[in-house]
Amino acid sequence: MQELHDAPLAPLTTFRLGGPATRLVTATTDAEVVETVQRADAEGTPLLLIGGGSNLVIGDKGFEGTALRIATTGFALDGTALELAAGEVWTEAVARSTAAGLAGIECLAGIPGSAGATPIQNVGAYGQEVSSVLTEVLAYDRREHRTVTLSGAECAFSYRHSRFKAEPDRHVVLRVRFALADEGGLSAPIRYAETARALGVAAGERAPLEQVRETVLRLRAGKGMVLDPDDHDTWSAGSFFTNPILDEAGFAAFRRRVADRLGADTEPPAYPAGEGRTKTSAAWLIDKAGFTKGYGSGPARISGKHTLALTNRGAATTEDLLALAREVVTGVREAFGITLVNEPVTVGVEL
Repeated sequence: MQELHDAPLAPLTTFRLGGPATRLVTATTDAEVVETVQRADAEGTPLLLIGGGSNLVIGDKGFEGTALRIATTGFALDGTALELAAGEVWTEAVARSTAAGLAGIECLAGIPGSAGATPIQNVGAYGQEVSSVLTEVLAYDRREHRTVTLSGAECAFSYRHSRFKAEPDRHVVLRVRFALADEGGLSAPIRYAETARALGVAAGERAPLEQVRETVLRLRAGKGMVLDPDDHDTWSAGSFFTNPILDEAGFAAFRRRVADRLGADTEPPAYPAGEGRTKTSAAWLIDKAGFTKGYGSGPARISGKHTLALTNRGAATTEDLLALAREVVTGVREAFGITLVNEPVTVGVEL
């Protein structure tokens, strides 16, 4: 277990932003993770958990406390059951499970970050979510001071949300377990229209597993959503805002705002979200509010490949990034009456 003091955190995040931590501990076993958490809690020291750093916005002043980098490893297949240590690199785990002929997470290829972060956000893309195949999460419960096993149902998953996100200071994910499927080398049914078009199949059909993974990687790379140290469009947290979900009255008011601004013939994106609710597109809102690809003139700008990604062009500070995010939130609210919500976790700062 490595311990450093006044340690820079920016290199541990995909934004490459943020100040130092008072103490940075790198844990490579579950026991080291639990020991570090217990020590911080006993001392009353603030604790920041870091996996792949792909969902963090850390303030320029850094973090006054213990930053725990979870670098545990472990990839275990038993038939179609997959267990991953929290520190496993997610995109590598997807590649290995696909190579083993197992379907269920192939459309989640290329998502940066660690396996332990996937249940926290209920990570999803291109028609798949981890909640659909996750069976159990092994976690340390800081309230009960013991290791617990939570079923998928107990994780209380919803769109980009879970009990871990609702109670951010309670559970520390140690292991994640999935039930994948052997479909004879084929994928799960393709649910996402863009993926189906790229594969040349109809929605609901299957395609060769590796072809699906490679197609998703190409689609993501075209939007700057696959990490590349030489491409500033990937110096981001991926999608910075979640897609808004509106009730019937809210969506009706939104449609009126769209008609007033863009014309009566313009229909905004709309997707059923259950219980009389409708999901619309944050990327569409941002673009139609005037924040197009590449927007900005400073060191933090909207990606040149995707309006939903805010990026560090190489010399940005966290305050530069937040100023851009606030400008976008204000512009969308004024144009359409919808307040966007940030997806990344903010540390020491607020949007």
